[in-house]
Amino acid sequence: MSTKLQTAYDVNRIRADFPILQLQVRGKPLVYLDNAATTQKPRSVIEALSRYYSEGNANIHRGVHFLSEHATAAYEAVRAQAAGFLGAADPAEIIFVRGTTEAINLVAQAYGRTTFARGDEIVVTTMEHHSNIVPWQLLCEQTGAVLRVAPIDDQGEVLLEEYAKLLGPRTRLVAVAHVSNALGTINPVREMTTLAKRHGAIVLVDGAQAAAHLKIEVRALGCDFYTLSGHKMFGPTGIGCLWGRRALLEAMPPYQGGGDMIASVSFEKTTFNHLPHKFEAGTPHIAGVIGLGAAMSYLQNVGLEAIGAHEEDLRQYAMERLGSIRGLRFIGTARHKAAVVGFTLEGVHPHDVGTILDQEGVAVRAGHHCAQPLMERFGVPATVRASFALYNTRAEVDALARALHQVQEIFHC
Repeated sequence: MSTKLQTAYDVNRIRADFPILQLQVRGKPLVYLDNAATTQKPRSVIEALSRYYSEGNANIHRGVHFLSEHATAAYEAVRAQAAGFLGAADPAEIIFVRGTTEAINLVAQAYGRTTFARGDEIVVTTMEHHSNIVPWQLLCEQTGAVLRVAPIDDQGEVLLEEYAKLLGPRTRLVAVAHVSNALGTINPVREMTTLAKRHGAIVLVDGAQAAAHLKIEVRALGCDFYTLSGHKMFGPTGIGCLWGRRALLEAMPPYQGGGDMIASVSFEKTTFNHLPHKFEAGTPHIAGVIGLGAAMSYLQNVGLEAIGAHEEDLRQYAMERLGSIRGLRFIGTARHKAAVVGFTLEGVHPHDVGTILDQEGVAVRAGHHCAQPLMERFGVPATVRASFALYNTRAEVDALARALHQVQEIFHC
Protein backbone atom coordinates (compact mmCIF):
# COMPACT_ATOMS: atom_id res chain seq x y z
CA MET A 1 0.00 0.00 0.00
CA SER A 2 1.37 3.43 -0.84
CA THR A 3 2.29 5.79 1.99
CA LYS A 4 -0.31 8.28 0.78
CA LEU A 5 -3.11 5.73 0.90
CA GLN A 6 -1.92 4.33 4.25
CA THR A 7 -2.21 7.84 5.67
CA ALA A 8 -5.63 8.49 4.16
CA TYR A 9 -7.17 5.11 4.95
CA ASP A 10 -8.53 5.16 8.49
CA VAL A 11 -9.59 1.57 9.14
CA ASN A 12 -10.66 2.33 12.71
CA ARG A 13 -13.07 4.98 11.46
CA ILE A 14 -14.44 2.49 8.94
CA ARG A 15 -14.82 -0.22 11.59
CA ALA A 16 -16.90 2.19 13.66
CA ASP A 17 -19.45 2.21 10.84
CA PHE A 18 -20.15 -1.52 11.34
CA PRO A 19 -22.00 -2.20 14.62
CA ILE A 20 -21.52 -5.97 14.45
CA LEU A 21 -17.75 -5.64 14.59
CA GLN A 22 -18.07 -4.57 18.23
CA LEU A 23 -19.39 -8.04 19.16
CA GLN A 24 -17.68 -10.47 21.47
CA VAL A 25 -17.86 -14.08 20.21
CA ARG A 26 -17.27 -16.84 22.75
CA GLY A 27 -15.84 -14.22 25.07
CA LYS A 28 -13.38 -12.86 22.51
CA PRO A 29 -13.47 -9.97 20.04
CA LEU A 30 -15.03 -10.98 16.75
CA VAL A 31 -12.50 -11.40 13.94
CA TYR A 32 -14.70 -11.66 10.87
CA LEU A 33 -12.79 -13.16 7.92
CA ASP A 34 -15.69 -14.74 6.01
CA ASN A 35 -16.37 -11.85 3.68
CA ALA A 36 -16.42 -13.93 0.51
CA ALA A 37 -19.49 -15.69 1.95
CA THR A 38 -21.19 -12.46 2.96
CA THR A 39 -20.07 -9.08 4.20
CA GLN A 40 -21.20 -7.17 7.28
CA LYS A 41 -23.40 -4.10 6.89
CA PRO A 42 -22.52 -0.49 7.68
CA ARG A 43 -24.88 1.62 9.73
CA SER A 44 -25.89 3.61 6.63
CA VAL A 45 -27.29 0.48 4.97
CA ILE A 46 -29.07 -0.65 8.13
CA GLU A 47 -30.59 2.82 8.55
CA ALA A 48 -31.66 2.96 4.89
CA LEU A 49 -33.60 -0.28 5.35
CA SER A 50 -35.14 0.91 8.62
CA ARG A 51 -36.03 4.30 7.13
CA TYR A 52 -37.76 2.70 4.15
CA TYR A 53 -39.94 0.49 6.35
CA SER A 54 -40.64 3.17 8.96
CA GLU A 55 -41.16 6.17 6.66
CA GLY A 56 -41.43 5.10 3.02
CA ASN A 57 -43.01 1.66 2.70
CA ALA A 58 -45.27 1.29 -0.35
CA ASN A 59 -45.45 -0.71 -3.54
CA ILE A 60 -43.93 0.82 -6.67
CA HIS A 61 -44.95 1.60 -10.26
CA ARG A 62 -48.65 1.18 -9.56
CA GLY A 63 -49.82 3.60 -6.88
CA VAL A 64 -50.85 7.23 -7.40
CA HIS A 65 -50.40 8.21 -3.77
CA PHE A 66 -47.46 10.00 -2.16
CA LEU A 67 -45.76 6.98 -0.60
CA SER A 68 -45.90 4.93 -3.81
CA GLU A 69 -44.51 7.75 -5.89
CA HIS A 70 -41.74 8.31 -3.34
CA ALA A 71 -40.82 4.62 -3.20
CA THR A 72 -40.84 4.39 -7.00
CA ALA A 73 -38.51 7.36 -7.30
CA ALA A 74 -36.12 5.90 -4.70
CA TYR A 75 -36.14 2.49 -6.40
CA GLU A 76 -35.47 3.89 -9.86
CA ALA A 77 -32.79 6.23 -8.52
CA VAL A 78 -30.83 3.15 -7.41
CA ARG A 79 -31.15 1.70 -10.91
CA ALA A 80 -29.45 4.81 -12.29
CA GLN A 81 -26.89 4.61 -9.49
CA ALA A 82 -26.16 0.95 -10.30
CA ALA A 83 -25.64 1.83 -13.96
CA GLY A 84 -23.06 4.40 -12.90
CA PHE A 85 -21.44 1.97 -10.47
CA LEU A 86 -20.94 -0.57 -13.26
CA GLY A 87 -20.02 1.93 -15.95
CA ALA A 88 -23.14 1.09 -17.97
CA ALA A 89 -24.54 3.42 -20.59
CA ASP A 90 -28.23 3.07 -19.77
CA PRO A 91 -30.14 2.46 -16.50
CA ALA A 92 -32.61 0.34 -18.48
CA GLU A 93 -29.82 -2.21 -18.87
CA ILE A 94 -29.91 -2.86 -15.09
CA ILE A 95 -32.22 -5.68 -13.99
CA PHE A 96 -32.75 -6.17 -10.26
CA VAL A 97 -32.61 -9.83 -9.28
CA ARG A 98 -32.10 -11.76 -6.04
CA GLY A 99 -28.38 -12.10 -6.69
CA THR A 100 -25.76 -13.54 -9.00
CA THR A 101 -27.31 -17.01 -9.03
CA GLU A 102 -30.64 -15.69 -10.27
CA ALA A 103 -28.92 -13.41 -12.77
CA ILE A 104 -27.02 -16.31 -14.36
CA ASN A 105 -30.15 -18.45 -14.44
CA LEU A 106 -32.01 -15.58 -16.09
CA VAL A 107 -29.44 -15.38 -18.88
CA ALA A 108 -29.33 -19.16 -19.26
CA GLN A 109 -33.09 -19.45 -19.63
CA ALA A 110 -34.11 -16.20 -21.30
CA TYR A 111 -31.15 -16.02 -23.68
CA GLY A 112 -29.65 -19.49 -23.93
CA ARG A 113 -32.80 -21.57 -24.01
CA THR A 114 -34.27 -19.53 -26.84
CA THR A 115 -31.15 -19.31 -29.03
CA PHE A 116 -28.95 -22.37 -28.38
CA ALA A 117 -29.13 -25.55 -30.42
CA ARG A 118 -27.70 -29.05 -30.18
CA GLY A 119 -23.92 -29.00 -30.43
CA ASP A 120 -23.53 -25.34 -29.44
CA GLU A 121 -20.82 -24.87 -26.86
CA ILE A 122 -20.61 -23.02 -23.54
CA VAL A 123 -17.15 -22.41 -22.08
CA VAL A 124 -16.47 -22.02 -18.35
CA THR A 125 -13.30 -22.48 -16.29
CA THR A 126 -12.30 -25.01 -13.66
CA MET A 127 -12.48 -22.36 -10.92
CA GLU A 128 -16.19 -21.52 -11.29
CA HIS A 129 -18.50 -21.90 -8.32
CA HIS A 130 -21.62 -23.99 -8.67
CA SER A 131 -23.80 -20.99 -9.56
CA ASN A 132 -21.78 -20.55 -12.73
CA ILE A 133 -21.80 -24.24 -13.59
CA VAL A 134 -25.20 -25.70 -12.78
CA PRO A 135 -27.38 -23.22 -14.76
CA TRP A 136 -25.33 -24.04 -17.87
CA GLN A 137 -25.60 -27.77 -17.24
CA LEU A 138 -29.38 -27.41 -17.01
CA LEU A 139 -29.31 -25.45 -20.26
CA CYS A 140 -27.23 -28.15 -21.93
CA GLU A 141 -29.80 -30.78 -20.90
CA GLN A 142 -32.61 -28.63 -22.32
CA THR A 143 -30.98 -27.69 -25.63
CA GLY A 144 -28.32 -30.31 -26.40
CA ALA A 145 -25.55 -27.75 -25.97
CA VAL A 146 -22.17 -28.89 -24.66
CA LEU A 147 -20.28 -27.55 -21.62
CA ARG A 148 -16.53 -27.17 -22.09
CA VAL A 149 -14.08 -26.35 -19.31
CA ALA A 150 -10.90 -24.29 -19.56
CA PRO A 151 -8.19 -25.70 -17.28
CA ILE A 152 -6.14 -23.82 -14.71
CA ASP A 153 -2.55 -24.23 -13.53
CA ASP A 154 -1.25 -25.05 -10.06
CA GLN A 155 -1.28 -21.38 -9.08
CA GLY A 156 -4.95 -21.09 -9.92
CA GLU A 157 -4.61 -19.13 -13.17
CA VAL A 158 -6.56 -19.91 -16.34
CA LEU A 159 -4.34 -21.46 -19.01
CA LEU A 160 -5.11 -18.92 -21.70
CA GLU A 161 -3.63 -20.98 -24.54
CA GLU A 162 -5.86 -23.90 -23.58
CA TYR A 163 -8.83 -21.57 -23.19
CA ALA A 164 -8.22 -20.16 -26.67
CA LYS A 165 -8.11 -23.68 -28.12
CA LEU A 166 -11.59 -24.36 -26.75
CA LEU A 167 -13.07 -21.42 -28.64
CA GLY A 168 -14.47 -21.99 -32.11
CA PRO A 169 -17.45 -21.52 -34.40
CA ARG A 170 -19.73 -23.51 -32.09
CA THR A 171 -18.86 -21.41 -29.03
CA ARG A 172 -22.00 -19.47 -28.20
CA LEU A 173 -21.19 -18.24 -24.73
CA VAL A 174 -18.30 -17.87 -22.28
CA ALA A 175 -19.14 -17.57 -18.58
CA VAL A 176 -16.28 -16.69 -16.25
CA ALA A 177 -15.79 -15.39 -12.72
CA HIS A 178 -14.19 -11.96 -12.46
CA VAL A 179 -12.70 -13.10 -9.11
CA SER A 180 -12.60 -16.71 -7.89
CA ASN A 181 -14.46 -17.17 -4.60
CA ALA A 182 -12.15 -19.96 -3.42
CA LEU A 183 -8.77 -18.89 -4.85
CA GLY A 184 -9.05 -15.13 -5.08
CA THR A 185 -7.69 -15.25 -8.63
CA ILE A 186 -8.53 -12.11 -10.62
CA ASN A 187 -9.18 -13.40 -14.11
CA PRO A 188 -8.06 -11.50 -17.23
CA VAL A 189 -11.66 -11.08 -18.34
CA ARG A 190 -10.94 -8.36 -20.85
CA GLU A 191 -8.42 -10.58 -22.66
CA MET A 192 -10.73 -13.58 -22.39
CA THR A 193 -13.59 -11.50 -23.79
CA THR A 194 -11.49 -10.31 -26.71
CA LEU A 195 -10.61 -13.90 -27.59
CA ALA A 196 -14.23 -15.00 -27.32
CA LYS A 197 -15.46 -12.15 -29.51
CA ARG A 198 -13.22 -13.31 -32.37
CA HIS A 199 -15.57 -16.28 -32.60
CA GLY A 200 -18.75 -14.27 -32.10
CA ALA A 201 -19.42 -15.63 -28.62
CA ILE A 202 -21.40 -13.83 -25.92
CA VAL A 203 -19.54 -13.29 -22.63
CA LEU A 204 -21.04 -13.29 -19.14
CA VAL A 205 -18.85 -12.17 -16.24
CA ASP A 206 -19.77 -13.34 -12.74
CA GLY A 207 -18.85 -10.37 -10.58
CA ALA A 208 -20.11 -11.68 -7.23
CA GLN A 209 -16.64 -11.56 -5.67
CA ALA A 210 -15.41 -8.49 -7.53
CA ALA A 211 -17.94 -5.74 -6.91
CA ALA A 212 -16.78 -4.88 -3.37
CA HIS A 213 -13.11 -4.86 -4.27
CA LEU A 214 -12.53 -3.72 -7.86
CA LYS A 215 -13.62 -0.76 -9.94
CA ILE A 216 -15.89 -2.20 -12.63
CA GLU A 217 -16.38 -0.75 -16.12
CA VAL A 218 -18.51 -3.16 -18.10
CA ARG A 219 -18.03 -1.33 -21.39
CA ALA A 220 -14.26 -1.37 -20.98
CA LEU A 221 -14.35 -5.10 -20.20
CA GLY A 222 -16.20 -5.67 -23.47
CA CYS A 223 -18.51 -8.28 -21.97
CA ASP A 224 -22.23 -8.69 -22.68
CA PHE A 225 -23.59 -9.54 -19.23
CA TYR A 226 -22.28 -8.76 -15.75
CA THR A 227 -23.74 -9.97 -12.45
CA LEU A 228 -23.35 -8.98 -8.81
CA SER A 229 -24.81 -9.83 -5.39
CA GLY A 230 -25.67 -7.09 -2.90
CA HIS A 231 -24.85 -9.03 0.25
CA LYS A 232 -21.24 -9.54 -0.84
CA MET A 233 -20.76 -5.78 -1.14
CA PHE A 234 -22.15 -4.66 2.24
CA GLY A 235 -25.77 -4.55 1.06
CA PRO A 236 -28.79 -6.66 2.03
CA THR A 237 -29.24 -10.32 1.20
CA GLY A 238 -31.67 -11.31 -1.55
CA ILE A 239 -30.84 -8.49 -3.94
CA GLY A 240 -28.43 -8.11 -6.84
CA CYS A 241 -28.08 -6.88 -10.39
CA LEU A 242 -27.82 -8.21 -13.88
CA TRP A 243 -26.37 -5.79 -16.40
CA GLY A 244 -26.85 -6.70 -20.04
CA ARG A 245 -26.34 -5.04 -23.39
CA ARG A 246 -29.60 -3.42 -24.40
CA ALA A 247 -29.85 -5.15 -27.79
CA LEU A 248 -29.53 -8.56 -26.16
CA LEU A 249 -32.02 -7.78 -23.40
CA GLU A 250 -34.50 -6.39 -25.92
CA ALA A 251 -34.36 -9.63 -27.89
CA MET A 252 -34.77 -11.89 -24.86
CA PRO A 253 -38.23 -13.03 -23.76
CA PRO A 254 -39.32 -12.59 -20.12
CA TYR A 255 -37.90 -15.04 -17.61
CA GLN A 256 -40.90 -15.05 -15.28
CA GLY A 257 -44.49 -13.82 -15.67
CA GLY A 258 -46.78 -11.66 -13.56
CA GLY A 259 -46.98 -8.27 -11.94
CA ASP A 260 -45.47 -5.21 -13.52
CA MET A 261 -43.66 -7.07 -16.33
CA ILE A 262 -46.76 -6.89 -18.57
CA ALA A 263 -48.03 -4.17 -20.88
CA SER A 264 -51.47 -5.71 -21.40
CA VAL A 265 -53.18 -9.01 -20.64
CA SER A 266 -56.19 -10.67 -22.15
CA PHE A 267 -57.12 -14.34 -22.20
CA GLU A 268 -56.08 -14.36 -25.84
CA LYS A 269 -52.70 -12.65 -25.61
CA THR A 270 -50.26 -10.90 -23.27
CA THR A 271 -47.83 -8.20 -24.31
CA PHE A 272 -44.84 -7.31 -22.21
CA ASN A 273 -43.48 -4.17 -20.63
CA HIS A 274 -40.37 -2.42 -21.92
CA LEU A 275 -36.92 -2.74 -20.39
CA PRO A 276 -36.04 -3.22 -17.61
CA HIS A 277 -39.48 -4.03 -16.23
CA LYS A 278 -40.20 -7.06 -18.39
CA PHE A 279 -37.62 -8.99 -16.35
CA GLU A 280 -38.86 -7.89 -12.91
CA ALA A 281 -42.01 -9.93 -12.32
CA GLY A 282 -44.03 -9.44 -9.16
CA THR A 283 -43.39 -7.00 -6.35
CA PRO A 284 -39.62 -6.60 -6.23
CA HIS A 285 -37.36 -6.45 -3.16
CA ILE A 286 -37.85 -2.68 -2.82
CA ALA A 287 -36.12 -2.33 0.54
CA GLY A 288 -33.27 -4.46 -0.74
CA VAL A 289 -32.77 -2.21 -3.76
CA ILE A 290 -32.72 0.87 -1.53
CA GLY A 291 -30.23 -0.85 0.78
CA LEU A 292 -28.12 -1.82 -2.22
CA GLY A 293 -28.01 1.82 -3.23
CA ALA A 294 -26.80 2.75 0.25
CA ALA A 295 -24.09 0.07 0.01
CA MET A 296 -22.90 1.38 -3.35
CA SER A 297 -22.76 4.89 -1.90
CA TYR A 298 -20.72 3.62 1.04
CA LEU A 299 -18.20 1.90 -1.24
CA GLN A 300 -17.92 4.94 -3.47
CA ASN A 301 -17.44 7.27 -0.50
CA VAL A 302 -14.57 5.17 0.86
CA GLY A 303 -13.18 4.71 -2.65
CA LEU A 304 -12.57 1.41 -4.42
CA GLU A 305 -8.96 2.28 -5.15
CA ALA A 306 -8.23 2.86 -1.47
CA ILE A 307 -10.16 -0.28 -0.53
CA GLY A 308 -8.20 -2.33 -3.05
CA ALA A 309 -4.86 -1.04 -1.74
CA HIS A 310 -5.83 -1.77 1.88
CA GLU A 311 -6.99 -5.29 1.06
CA GLU A 312 -3.87 -6.00 -0.97
CA ASP A 313 -1.76 -4.98 2.01
CA LEU A 314 -3.76 -7.42 4.18
CA ARG A 315 -3.42 -10.22 1.64
CA GLN A 316 0.33 -9.84 1.38
CA TYR A 317 0.68 -9.66 5.15
CA ALA A 318 -1.50 -12.75 5.57
CA MET A 319 0.52 -14.72 3.01
CA GLU A 320 3.69 -13.75 4.89
CA ARG A 321 2.35 -14.56 8.37
CA LEU A 322 0.58 -17.79 7.44
CA GLY A 323 3.34 -18.89 5.09
CA SER A 324 5.63 -19.42 8.07
CA ILE A 325 3.25 -21.91 9.72
CA ARG A 326 4.54 -25.46 9.46
CA GLY A 327 2.35 -27.74 7.34
CA LEU A 328 0.23 -24.94 5.89
CA ARG A 329 -0.35 -25.22 2.13
CA PHE A 330 -1.83 -22.34 0.18
CA ILE A 331 -4.46 -23.23 -2.43
CA GLY A 332 -4.38 -20.41 -4.97
CA THR A 333 -1.24 -18.35 -5.52
CA ALA A 334 -2.09 -16.51 -8.73
CA ARG A 335 -0.13 -13.39 -9.67
CA HIS A 336 -3.27 -11.28 -9.63
CA LYS A 337 -5.37 -11.98 -6.57
CA ALA A 338 -8.07 -10.40 -4.48
CA ALA A 339 -7.85 -10.66 -0.69
CA VAL A 340 -8.88 -14.30 -0.45
CA VAL A 341 -6.42 -16.70 1.19
CA GLY A 342 -7.27 -20.40 0.90
CA PHE A 343 -5.21 -23.08 2.59
CA THR A 344 -5.03 -26.52 4.18
CA LEU A 345 -3.23 -27.50 7.37
CA GLU A 346 -1.43 -30.83 7.35
CA GLY A 347 -3.04 -33.43 9.58
CA VAL A 348 -6.22 -31.45 10.34
CA HIS A 349 -9.47 -31.45 8.41
CA PRO A 350 -10.54 -27.91 7.38
CA HIS A 351 -13.80 -28.29 9.30
CA ASP A 352 -11.84 -28.97 12.50
CA VAL A 353 -9.65 -25.96 11.77
CA GLY A 354 -12.73 -23.77 11.32
CA THR A 355 -14.31 -25.07 14.53
CA ILE A 356 -11.25 -24.34 16.65
CA LEU A 357 -10.77 -20.93 15.05
CA ASP A 358 -14.35 -20.17 16.01
CA GLN A 359 -13.51 -20.91 19.65
CA GLU A 360 -10.90 -18.15 19.34
CA GLY A 361 -13.46 -15.73 17.90
CA VAL A 362 -12.12 -16.04 14.34
CA ALA A 363 -14.79 -16.60 11.68
CA VAL A 364 -13.57 -18.25 8.46
CA ARG A 365 -15.16 -20.54 5.89
CA ALA A 366 -14.24 -24.21 5.80
CA GLY A 367 -15.53 -26.51 3.08
CA HIS A 368 -15.67 -26.85 -0.68
CA HIS A 369 -16.95 -23.28 -1.13
CA CYS A 370 -19.60 -24.41 -3.65
CA ALA A 371 -16.71 -25.19 -5.99
CA GLN A 372 -16.35 -28.96 -5.83
CA PRO A 373 -14.69 -29.36 -9.29
CA LEU A 374 -12.06 -26.85 -8.18
CA MET A 375 -11.37 -28.81 -4.99
CA GLU A 376 -10.96 -31.94 -7.11
CA ARG A 377 -8.48 -30.07 -9.34
CA PHE A 378 -6.27 -29.42 -6.32
CA GLY A 379 -6.79 -32.89 -4.85
CA VAL A 380 -8.42 -31.72 -1.62
CA PRO A 381 -11.93 -32.27 -0.23
CA ALA A 382 -12.06 -28.80 1.27
CA THR A 383 -9.99 -25.79 2.28
CA VAL A 384 -10.00 -23.11 4.94
CA ARG A 385 -10.70 -19.68 3.47
CA ALA A 386 -9.89 -16.36 5.08
CA SER A 387 -11.37 -13.53 3.02
CA PHE A 388 -10.71 -9.91 3.88
CA ALA A 389 -12.73 -6.74 3.46
CA LEU A 390 -12.30 -3.03 3.89
CA TYR A 391 -12.72 -3.18 7.70
CA ASN A 392 -10.16 -5.89 8.47
CA THR A 393 -6.80 -5.16 10.06
CA ARG A 394 -3.29 -6.57 10.33
CA ALA A 395 -4.04 -7.29 14.00
CA GLU A 396 -6.81 -9.62 12.84
CA VAL A 397 -4.36 -11.43 10.59
CA ASP A 398 -2.16 -11.88 13.67
CA ALA A 399 -5.18 -13.26 15.55
CA LEU A 400 -5.75 -15.77 12.76
CA ALA A 401 -2.11 -16.88 12.86
CA ARG A 402 -2.20 -17.30 16.65
CA ALA A 403 -5.39 -19.33 16.40
CA LEU A 404 -3.82 -21.61 13.78
CA HIS A 405 -0.93 -22.31 16.13
CA GLN A 406 -3.56 -23.18 18.72
CA VAL A 407 -5.03 -25.69 16.25
CA GLN A 408 -1.63 -27.31 15.83
CA GLU A 409 -1.12 -27.58 19.58
CA ILE A 410 -4.49 -29.28 20.01
CA PHE A 411 -3.82 -31.76 17.19
CA HIS A 412 -0.14 -32.21 18.05
CA CYS A 413 0.94 -31.52 14.50
